[in-house]
Amino acid sequence: MANNPYSKPNYRGRFAPSPTGQLHFGSLVTAVGSYLEAKSHDGEWLVRIENLDATREVPGASTVILKTLESLGMEWDHEIIHQNHRNSIYQAALSLLDTHGLVYPCTCTRKEISDSSITGVCGPIYPGTCRKKQLNKNHFTALRIRTNKCLIKFEDTLQGQVSQRLESDIGDFVLRRADGIYAYQLAVVVDDAEQGITHVVRGLDLLDSTPRQIFLQQLLGYSIPVHMHLPVVVNNQGKKLSKQNLATPIDISNPVEQLIETVRFLGQDPPIELRESSVSTFWKWAITNWQPGAIPQN
Repeated sequence: MANNPYSKPNYRGRFAPSPTGQLHFGSLVTAVGSYLEAKSHDGEWLVRIENLDATREVPGASTVILKTLESLGMEWDHEIIHQNHRNSIYQAALSLLDTHGLVYPCTCTRKEISDSSITGVCGPIYPGTCRKKQLNKNHFTALRIRTNKCLIKFEDTLQGQVSQRLESDIGDFVLRRADGIYAYQLAVVVDDAEQGITHVVRGLDLLDSTPRQIFLQQLLGYSIPVHMHLPVVVNNQGKKLSKQNLATPIDISNPVEQLIETVRFLGQDPPIELRESSVSTFWKWAITNWQPGAIPQN
């Protein structure tokens, strides 16, 4: 463990984009917010490429994302990891949960689930149809985790106290899909633990996922990071700005202008003269003057 670059963190944050396209303003808000939180605490900032599903990955997008971050003057610590190289690590965590009788196979279709369940905070709640089925390692099916009635609570540094009872609010959720792809909820928990992430700064759209991740962290004996969920950027129709909604890629021809617009969205008040500065001067000002208390909740 002495040579582990992730050991004994003080503050370690991360930015974990999915390479389904170029960075847009919404993803830049998350990148900048997580970067400023880390650097203002003299901490480390890691980058992780979340490419679990190869069918959604745009060829070359990872390279473009990293080059965009570099053009914006954002420097990451440690090596970049790619989730598509880590299946054996996710499987080890899944096997550990299985040894405790917490994992079971599910053959239900989405329509069957929708037709037979009630709606929770994130859509249809799985009714537990397959809970009594035994795992057959020779057959690939979706694998779910058994939830319970325990209250999961955490204090988000921006959004305040959040709580869920997973069994009634979410239901048993998928850890590995029927096609063998590991679910985001499992992968992000395993990766954050291995990388020693102490603070998670990300978009408000992932707030409802956090209790599921805390649940898995508790079961796997992992530390639970501090969370901050930033406001989400929406388009003119009030929908979250995303690649699926054809969000415009970041224009890096004027990086300082982009960065100033981003910190303004995050409630900061950069001086007018900063527009004529260099990228490095911008970051010196932004890190020194970062005020997380000024960030709007939503």
